[in-house]
Amino acid sequence: MFSFFKKKSPPPAPAAPAAAPPDAFPGTPAATPAAVPSAVSPAAQPRAPALPAGPSMIGSALVTPIAIPEPAAAAASPPERQRWLSKLQAGLRKTGSSISTVFTGGQIDEQLYEDLETALLMADTGVKATEHLLADVKRRVKDGGMTHPVAVKNALVESLALLLKPLEKALVIGEFKPTVIMVAGVNGAGKTTSIGKLTAHLASEGATVLLAAADTFRAAAKEQLAVWADRNTVEIVSQEGGDPAAVSFDAVSAGKARGRDVVLVDTAGRLPTQLHLMEELRKMKRVIGKIEIERTVEPSSSPAGAVEPALPGHRRSAPSGGSAVREATSVGAAPPPHEVLLVIDGNTGQNALSQVKAFDDALQLTGLIVTKLDGTAKGGVLAAIALWARERQAVKPDLKPVPVYFIGVGEKLEDLETFNAREFAQALLA
Repeated sequence: MFSFFKKKSPPPAPAAPAAAPPDAFPGTPAATPAAVPSAVSPAAQPRAPALPAGPSMIGSALVTPIAIPEPAAAAASPPERQRWLSKLQAGLRKTGSSISTVFTGGQIDEQLYEDLETALLMADTGVKATEHLLADVKRRVKDGGMTHPVAVKNALVESLALLLKPLEKALVIGEFKPTVIMVAGVNGAGKTTSIGKLTAHLASEGATVLLAAADTFRAAAKEQLAVWADRNTVEIVSQEGGDPAAVSFDAVSAGKARGRDVVLVDTAGRLPTQLHLMEELRKMKRVIGKIEIERTVEPSSSPAGAVEPALPGHRRSAPSGGSAVREATSVGAAPPPHEVLLVIDGNTGQNALSQVKAFDDALQLTGLIVTKLDGTAKGGVLAAIALWARERQAVKPDLKPVPVYFIGVGEKLEDLETFNAREFAQALLA
């Protein structure tokens, strides 16, 4: 797999202008200084060529992004991504087959639209999202003068990809030091495993990670997280029977004092109907928020020479000597957690949307991780989530959007990848 995290790297300090030679005439500009090592000025280096796909997904906070050219076609995706897409298509094959049977007729009529509506509802798309997609497909068919059912399927792919497009976004690491990520979800959704996978890829890229074992309720939760910490040789903060908020506070304080790049906070699984447990999550967020974390990069700034990568959310990085972060000056503070991620099980259907709404009301979510799409998951719930996210953004524009950062199709390390709207639409309707 390859890098899928956007990196926020502080801009390099401007180099002091070289003094003009003694025999320079007045008004003559000073000679350009010779190239200096990357540890002094990373921006002065020549741009490195695009790197081939590697085994990791996450870049280090101690590196500077470089330009990656857009591929000529989707077929240019690395073999690792192609294998992952094949596994995603296999997991969603049942849904794709039931929807594809709608387009086997010879004409476009009302019966086709009725069958399509039924197929979308059976795929857990939900009533509102189904109505939205049908209206958009009918408009495309009318405007395009389509006459064959296969063209309707292509129109549906475009409509679904357009609806899911706002969910595409890269998770930014490096804007804060440390970047504090709080992970929540119901029991058995895959929170601890997802944290372990993210930790593995972060550590493989050289980022320093600290884990907070704030799930003090489930038996062996701390031990499970400790196994991931040992595998990746990262630090873990835990307490025997301690208060989750206290464990989280200690971990974030330790991450700040030790200069770690990322602090991942694991939480106990809970149902959104358990109000006292949801209040415990709010308490954890409030307690963590009492710690000031300095911002090292302006949120609107982008590294010089950086362009959008081949796939949304993916960015290649090249070493820059590591001096950029150490020399960065503070440009403000922001209370953690900087990201609040909800892990949802793709097999739960429309209940996943209810979970997203409930956890968002309690924590103001900033991103999602959808797991277990390799089983009996129907996948259509992402359309419902996308429509809800659009409505939420219209009502509360001051809140961060809720993108889908990652989707998982298995238990292996490489089975967690970034979300791409068009890829997902094509896999769902294959």
